[in-house]
Amino acid sequence: MKFMVGYQADEHLKETILRYREAIAEIYFPWIGFTSGRGMVAGYEAQCRMESDLDDYTRAGIGMNLLLNGNCYGRRSQSRIFFQSIGDTVENLCERYHLGSITTASPLIAKFLKENFPDLEIRASVNMEIGTSVGMDYLADLFDGFYLKREYNKDLARIQANRKWCSDHNKKLYLLANSGCLNFCSARTFHDNLVAHQHEIAEMDNGYEFHGICHSYLANPEKRKSFLQITNFIRPEDLAKIEDYFDGIKLATRTNRNPAAVVKAYAERHYIGNLLDLTEPNHAGHFYPEILANDRIPNDYADRVLSCDKNCDQCGYCADILRSALIRLDEGSVFNKE
Repeated sequence: MKFMVGYQADEHLKETILRYREAIAEIYFPWIGFTSGRGMVAGYEAQCRMESDLDDYTRAGIGMNLLLNGNCYGRRSQSRIFFQSIGDTVENLCERYHLGSITTASPLIAKFLKENFPDLEIRASVNMEIGTSVGMDYLADLFDGFYLKREYNKDLARIQANRKWCSDHNKKLYLLANSGCLNFCSARTFHDNLVAHQHEIAEMDNGYEFHGICHSYLANPEKRKSFLQITNFIRPEDLAKIEDYFDGIKLATRTNRNPAAVVKAYAERHYIGNLLDLTEPNHAGHFYPEILANDRIPNDYADRVLSCDKNCDQCGYCADILRSALIRLDEGSVFNKE
């Protein structure tokens, strides 16, 4: 099983990707002028740096995946000029980087791409939150692959059902392994819309800031006790339990503070350190001065949560695991500096 890694202008990340290139299938990246699930490319210099890095990755034989997964494109969403700009961009990227796939959250973008670039693999973004065979069937004529809804990462029965449907219908199934998003977040759509318009929002005299419900929720010590049961990330050590059901595994690294550590941990299927540092968004700050020590989580943890009945109100297993895995650090302690 190979990984898809999100682009970030980080030299240590680049060195790590090239070191583990045999484990990396693709780099996924945004493009200037198009919003994505993390906003837009921040200016001309950032775009030039990214283009140079992508040249290096292409020469190393790593595949390319373009992100057109913004949650909203405003008044341009259905315009002819919008699709013309997509077509021109995709043609250029196919020629320059041998672009192989595109991830989008727009059924209309998917339709345009299927009609005009039939050789490209078109994937439904994880932001579309598709987690059932019915949801995939609705869009089966538009997409070649689907990212599983995050909340079902630890539900083996749902994983197996979605895998069967994809196999029966010649579709691919993908996993986002290290999301720090809270399960069934009530504000996710609102937040994704803000991100899609953040370049416009930044121009305004704003009365409020919004950084995600997860941050305010986990700032409460009582709420943090349920962290393991309300999050969906898969530990590097636990991938072996489910990876055979997927065609690829996506690693969120576009805004992580140490993306090289994320790639190394998952490529090696092993990590020693604060498990919170591997997720995006990163919630380590909410737990400090405690860390979630990965080596204190039992080896059979994944077996238990993949097959449980998800009746969390009646079960204290995840809370017990969290309590036993948290270690309090002295101020100024340093760990896992890789």
